Amino acid sequence: SSRVLWTLAVTQFSKTLGAEVAAGLLMIGTIVGIMMALFLNNAGGAWDNAKKFIELGNYGGKGSDAHKAAVTGDTVGDPFKDTAGPSIHVLIKLLATVTLVLGPLFVNS
Repeated sequence: SSRVLWTLAVTQFSKTLGAEVAAGLLMIGTIVGIMMALFLNNAGGAWDNAKKFIELGNYGGKGSDAHKAAVTGDTVGDPFKDTAGPSIHVLIKLLATVTLVLGPLFVNS
């Protein structure tokens, strides 16, 4: 079954590559997660602020093509800053926890 194949793959992976690769995965996963969360939070906020700026009368104000584009950007930006960015924090913690729990598999005995 797939569970047996997964167990064999993890065991072979741990014996051949070891703790260094697990540590590398944890470090790179954390770094990429932080960078992605920063991007999503900042991009979402920028799109939201752009719409507010246009609604103040800049670039034609409400009803202009710029406002229509800003509404579309705000529709994408709201989930970025409210859900996607903060949820990556949970994924970073999950990655660290799973790596810690599976740590004994990576120690050569």
